[in-house]
Amino acid sequence: MTGVLLAVGTRKGLFIGRGRGGRWDFDGPHFNAQAVYSIGIDTRRPVPRLLVGGDSSHWGPSVFHSEDMGASWIEPKRPAVMFPKDTGASLERVWQLHPAGPAAPDVVYAGTEPAALFRSEDAGETFELVRPLWEHPTRSQWEPGGGGEAVHTVVTDRRDADAVTVAVSAAGVFRSRDGGADWAPSNQGVSAVFLPDPHPEFGQCVHKIAQDADDPDRLYLQNHWGVYRSDDAGARWTDIGDGLPSDFGFTVAAHPHRADTAYVFPINADEDRVPAGRRCRVYRTSDAGGSWEPLSDGLPEGDHYGTVLRDALCTDDADPAGVYFGNRNGELFASADDGDSWQQLAAHLPDVLCVRAAVVD
Repeated sequence: MTGVLLAVGTRKGLFIGRGRGGRWDFDGPHFNAQAVYSIGIDTRRPVPRLLVGGDSSHWGPSVFHSEDMGASWIEPKRPAVMFPKDTGASLERVWQLHPAGPAAPDVVYAGTEPAALFRSEDAGETFELVRPLWEHPTRSQWEPGGGGEAVHTVVTDRRDADAVTVAVSAAGVFRSRDGGADWAPSNQGVSAVFLPDPHPEFGQCVHKIAQDADDPDRLYLQNHWGVYRSDDAGARWTDIGDGLPSDFGFTVAAHPHRADTAYVFPINADEDRVPAGRRCRVYRTSDAGGSWEPLSDGLPEGDHYGTVLRDALCTDDADPAGVYFGNRNGELFASADDGDSWQQLAAHLPDVLCVRAAVVD
C-alpha cells in the first residue's frame, strides 16, 4: 500500500512520520532545538524533495533540503534566502516554502519575515527577492500582526505559472497575474474589525488561504474574525462563517480531490485562544461554506486547550484524503478517511508549528 510522508515542524525540531491508517513510524527530532516554521514537500520530481525553514537561536534562520526523505540534509554554503544589502533588511524567519505547480516545475516560493516573497528557479537551493512586492506603494502602511509582519501563505494557479496570490500579516491578500511584476490588494469583502474603517483596501489580518481542489479560482480564507470564500481567484470575498461555533481561527485546508470541501479549526476568540467551546473539533464544509459539520470521532472529549496554528492543519493527496493537525499542546492527530474518524499519532511533542503530508511510494 502506498504510504504517506508526514512532516511535523515544532518549536524544537522536525519530526518525520511514515505510514497510513493505524501504522506509523516516526523519527527525529531533526534540527534539534531549532524552531521549524515552514516545510515544503516537492513531489514534482522522481524522488520528493523536502524543504525546511529552520530557525536557530544561535545561527539564525536557514533553508535546508533533503533528497532522501530526511535521512540527510543539505544546507547551501551561501544562505538560500537573503535580503539584498540595499533593502536594509535582514531575514528573521522563513514562514512558508511553497513548490509551485506543474507549469513551473523548478519554481519554489518562500514567504518571509520581514514581509517579503522570494522565488527560486532551482527547486529551492537559491532564492531571489521579488522586488515589486517588497517595493509595493502600500508597504509603508503595513502593520505587523501578533506573529510579526510576514508573507505566510503562497497560493499558485496550476493553470498559469504567472498567477500568484500571497497573504501578508497584517496587510491582507495581494495578487499578481504577471509573474510578480505587478501586485494588487485583493481584499474586497474581507472585514478588519480592529480598524476604524472595517473594510479597507488593505490592512486585513489574513491568517490562511487554501485553494479548492476542483476550481483553482475558488479560495477559502480564515481571517482574524471571519471565514470567507472567493469564486474569482480573490477579487471578491463572501462570508461563509455561519454555522461555525466561532469564525475566529488560524488555519484552513482544502480537500485534495473533492470539490467544495474545506476544513477549519475554530478558536474561541482573539483574546481567548483556545478551541471553540474548549472542544477539540475540526469543522468540514462539503458545499463551499453553505454548511459546516463538526468532526470529532476519535478526538479528545472534555475541555481541551490545544490551539491549532495557521500551518498546523493539512491534507495529503490520497483518496480518501488524509487530514492531519498538530496543536500547541504537542499533540498530533490524523484521519485516513476525509476527517470522518481520527487517531492520535503523538503526544508531548514540542509546540507544533506546521504540518505537511504527501503520498509517497
